[in-house]
Amino acid sequence: MPHRLYCLLLPFLAAFFLASTGRAADRLTDSNGNLWLNYVGDHPLGNSPWGLHLEVQNRRADFGDAWQQLLVRPGINYQLSPTLSVSAGWAYVRTYPYGEYPALASFPEHRAWEQVLHQFKLLDLEWSQRLRLEQRWLGEMAKPTPTDDYELANWRYENRIRYMLRTSIPISASGKTYIALWDEVFFNFGSKVKGNHFDQNRVFLGIGRKLSASTRVELGYMEQTVYRRGGSIREDNHTITLWLTSKWPFAKTSPPQ
Repeated sequence: MPHRLYCLLLPFLAAFFLASTGRAADRLTDSNGNLWLNYVGDHPLGNSPWGLHLEVQNRRADFGDAWQQLLVRPGINYQLSPTLSVSAGWAYVRTYPYGEYPALASFPEHRAWEQVLHQFKLLDLEWSQRLRLEQRWLGEMAKPTPTDDYELANWRYENRIRYMLRTSIPISASGKTYIALWDEVFFNFGSKVKGNHFDQNRVFLGIGRKLSASTRVELGYMEQTVYRRGGSIREDNHTITLWLTSKWPFAKTSPPQ
């Protein structure tokens, strides 16, 4: 029990960090309104402990008018116990110019990722905590000559660690409708990171509905606070998010007769 209570404190420590460092006099602030449309599937393979992770996120700037990011993240899951699973996979991300201080051009990113997911009950609520490591290759864009278009010039390698804590609070007698609440904090680390090790924080509050035993939908508001490379620009991204999640089993086998 004590270690779980310590985990609950981490998002509040992240919020304290933001409050204490986010108002530097020389830091520019970029406030944006965004829309994220997401599908996340964790599909068991029959009766085995193995499963597939399938994920795509359509992240839009200006509440849907323009691209912010495209993310595609497949992976493999392995269920160690009813409450503990591990996963690993690859991701492709394309980031586009957006906001008041846009990137000079869209750029690609490839990343490998590994995670541990722990689910538990506390205070009569269902909780989950996720620790994810990422090895990131970010494309750096440049013009060969002043009159050329931007093209890929180099790959910059970085590491990142992420921690998420999530809970849901039933608000209907059946338990099918609930309030979803989570916070996730991101830190960069390694010799290639310059300027700021704190990457971002995301906090989400929304309404969820269980459509079936394996499928649910959630709609809500996410406040994403991002610190750009070098730490001179802080983004406050006010984001409407729609999540469709599924645990529908693939290659389901019948019980023995």
